[in-house]
Amino acid sequence: MTVETPARFSPLSDWQDDFDRLPAGVEVRELPYLTQLTLRVAPGSAAAGAVESALGVTLPGPLRAELSGDIEVLWMGPDEWLLVVPDGRGAELAALLRSAIGDEFATVTDVSAQRTTLALSGDLVRTVLAQGCAIDLDARATPVGSCLTTLVAQAPVTLVVCGEGASEVRLLVRASFASYLATWLIDACTEFRGDTG
Repeated sequence: MTVETPARFSPLSDWQDDFDRLPAGVEVRELPYLTQLTLRVAPGSAAAGAVESALGVTLPGPLRAELSGDIEVLWMGPDEWLLVVPDGRGAELAALLRSAIGDEFATVTDVSAQRTTLALSGDLVRTVLAQGCAIDLDARATPVGSCLTTLVAQAPVTLVVCGEGASEVRLLVRASFASYLATWLIDACTEFRGDTG
């Protein structure tokens, strides 16, 4: 008996042509199918220490993100982090974490299907996002490594500043809000177009 792997569809698979027509100064691309694991563990506990040793990174404090190799660790709350890795690494990473945690109390949950990720880059990113986000994205207020749960055009997102001056930003958005956010981003860039086409 052959078991077929179900087809996966990105919520923004049909949007790249629209993103490619954005004005100079704003690049948007979807990073679909990233593996995302929610880690719940008490900070400073033996389990947290074991996780940090296994990952090779200190769990970041409030409003911060850390990177170790291809693992991004995003602070989501006082005892919650989101681990983001390339597609296909979920089972391996979950097994590594569960092995490290052992009998200590912590949870690891695969939440990859909940969100997709938009990578924004360019000189106009901060200006465009400011039209729909109340957070100050000036590099002094939100330096590289900032990780904030906020709203962009009323859509809940996790915003991660990846590049100097907020010129590189990732938006992790729930799949159900992805098309809405993509539509808003395209509309927010309209005034920066050099033409009306």
